Amino acid sequence: MHGPLVAALALAGAVTAGPVAKRAGVQYFGVNIAGFDFGCSTSGACDLSQALPPIATLNGPDGLGQMQHFVKDDHMNVFRLPVGWQYLVNNKLGGNLDATNFGKYDQLVQGCLQTGATCIIDIHNYARWNGQIVGQGGPSNDQFANLWIQLAQKYKGQSKLIFALMNEPHDLDMTKWAASAQAAVTAIRGAGAKQTILLPGTDFTSAGTFVKNSGPFLQNVKNPDGSTTGLIFDVHKYLDSDNSGTHTECVTNNIDSAFSPLADWLRTNKRQAMNTETGGGNTASCQKYLCEQIAFVNKNSDVFLGYVGWSAGGFDGSYELTLTPTKNGNTWTDTSLVKSCIKAA
Repeated sequence: MHGPLVAALALAGAVTAGPVAKRAGVQYFGVNIAGFDFGCSTSGACDLSQALPPIATLNGPDGLGQMQHFVKDDHMNVFRLPVGWQYLVNNKLGGNLDATNFGKYDQLVQGCLQTGATCIIDIHNYARWNGQIVGQGGPSNDQFANLWIQLAQKYKGQSKLIFALMNEPHDLDMTKWAASAQAAVTAIRGAGAKQTILLPGTDFTSAGTFVKNSGPFLQNVKNPDGSTTGLIFDVHKYLDSDNSGTHTECVTNNIDSAFSPLADWLRTNKRQAMNTETGGGNTASCQKYLCEQIAFVNKNSDVFLGYVGWSAGGFDGSYELTLTPTKNGNTWTDTSLVKSCIKAA
């Protein structure tokens, strides 16, 4: 949590437009392209004045150029695109997608798709709207589902999109949250969208507590036909001393405490997960531990769909966990952590 953060594994062929090239390790690896989420706190409040569209033509950082570089030079094939719920509807809970704000966000989505990568729509609100929990005294499940109906209707023709229902829910009644997630899944499928859907749990969807605190509840979320095809668990895990993703030094690879038990549980239950947020500082300790974590995930690619580093996009070199490449002329230079760890197996 960053703060401003099968039966034959029915891999949900839902995500890809065509056959996926065989490759070592996980199917997807890449980075977050942040900016539209700036100003959103863990309370689910979003100050829209702080949003920073990572689009050069909107006077922001060149997120489109970053993604083109990451695909061309680093062979990344997935980008997660965080955005505040309030931003998309211009602070009108239950309202329609705001033409101006959604139009700006869609520029990022379309630029991502044009790279050929898979792109993740991420509602970056911590299962909240201005401090009130979705389906637990705050926005109703119908209001949450309505947001996803609109997004599904807009994007159901884009096979290389993944829908991430919500960034880092926390402090939830999981029975109620599973019902909220179910409402969104039912809405998305009802709108005719077949894309993969990422289901997050509580505890900031921590991979370390997922087996006990989230998975048993989210297993009950199903497609309208009763299947779980295309329903992938969304997990996060940082490597610093308090798992906050706010320190430049890393102290663990999370294998024994999180990813190994999670892999066993996923295998037992014939399900898959995707780590859509992980990272650390551009330091020797993070290069060591993040590379070890990624190596484990790659070796267990039957149950782990991929990983996405936090974060490039609107962050500059002053941010502790920046993965934003720098550009000199026509040449992009990656951060040391990207060079060392966030690459193909």
